Amino acid sequence: MTPAARVSAAIEVLDRYLDGTPLEKALTNWGRQNRYAGSKDRAAVRDHVFSACRRMRSAAAIGGARTGRGLMIGLLSADGVDLQEVFTGDRFAPAPLTPEELTHLESCVEMFGDEAVDCPDWLWPDVVQALGAAASEVFGSQQSRAPTFLRVNLAKADLPSAQASLADDGIETVPHPTQDTALEIRSNPRRLQQSTAYTDGLVELQDASSQAISDFVPVETGQNILDLCAGGGGKTLAMAARVHADFYAHDIDPKRLAPIKERAKRAGVAVKLLQSDQLGRAEGFDGVLCDAPCSGSGSWRRSPEGKWSLTPKRLEELCQIQADILDQAASLVQPDGWIVYATCSVLACENEDQVSAFLKRNPGWTLERSLQFHPDEAGDGLYAALLRR
Repeated sequence: MTPAARVSAAIEVLDRYLDGTPLEKALTNWGRQNRYAGSKDRAAVRDHVFSACRRMRSAAAIGGARTGRGLMIGLLSADGVDLQEVFTGDRFAPAPLTPEELTHLESCVEMFGDEAVDCPDWLWPDVVQALGAAASEVFGSQQSRAPTFLRVNLAKADLPSAQASLADDGIETVPHPTQDTALEIRSNPRRLQQSTAYTDGLVELQDASSQAISDFVPVETGQNILDLCAGGGGKTLAMAARVHADFYAHDIDPKRLAPIKERAKRAGVAVKLLQSDQLGRAEGFDGVLCDAPCSGSGSWRRSPEGKWSLTPKRLEELCQIQADILDQAASLVQPDGWIVYATCSVLACENEDQVSAFLKRNPGWTLERSLQFHPDEAGDGLYAALLRR
């Protein structure tokens, strides 16, 4: 495919997404209907689509329309691409720019605030409340592609040996500046799942900030630890790689737990899966990790679709779910136990405010410490708080 043909394909996928098809499904359907497209073509189309989705407000403002064509015009124009070389009308290329589109491009003015950093307008006051003067910088960082990090599985390897194994398969990595189990992939990330390091369980895909949250959990040898909202189990596997303890994983959606068995087997660690009716223990758990469902506002570089699907009502619902999960965790912990509450959010309503409300509802609990990461080149935006009874 030519570069112009890739832009045409991205326009098609974006139109399907804007018509209501989930982003990944729209990409998958396009790939199935265009099997002639090679792996590099599919990757290029995907990059266009995700870039346009990350920058949807600003791209639409520049391009003049919230359509696939408008988004790609705005995106490429902002990136300094000569649109006349792409929108040629040649075979498989987008149609030439119309007089109206050219006039709009010439009349564009500088953007400010929420539009400039591609934040939903209704959410901007909450963002400014949470981040203050850093709001534009933090949200601006989410307009670009996120780095890809690996966690070295300490149960099977150390960082140098994992890095060497990856290099043997042509995957270049560099150590994270502060997280001693993290490697950032610098080349050939799409080779990872076929690499020896991955198939032998030496490494797992996990963001560096997420690894830091796992290290933040005060698990000790011999304890009984519950990951209450485990999902695919990444944080549980990270904890199990560094401490010998009894690890349990639960999720309200059992289907989300399915990958844990294979991942734990590959990693060489043990995790017991619990259904909801198996959560009660007479003696309680020593500690509970609550990696709660949230807006995902700290990881919208990876999942930009979530930025535009979030609504005030849904955010309110998520905050109630988080409160319920914290209260449930408190009922599952031993009298001298702890809870680690975590989100991949940068919003105060899901983080500090949620912890403060829990402490008011539950006398006898205290906040021991907390940490907050903002999305940047070192990882996603995450929050964690250690609560003790």
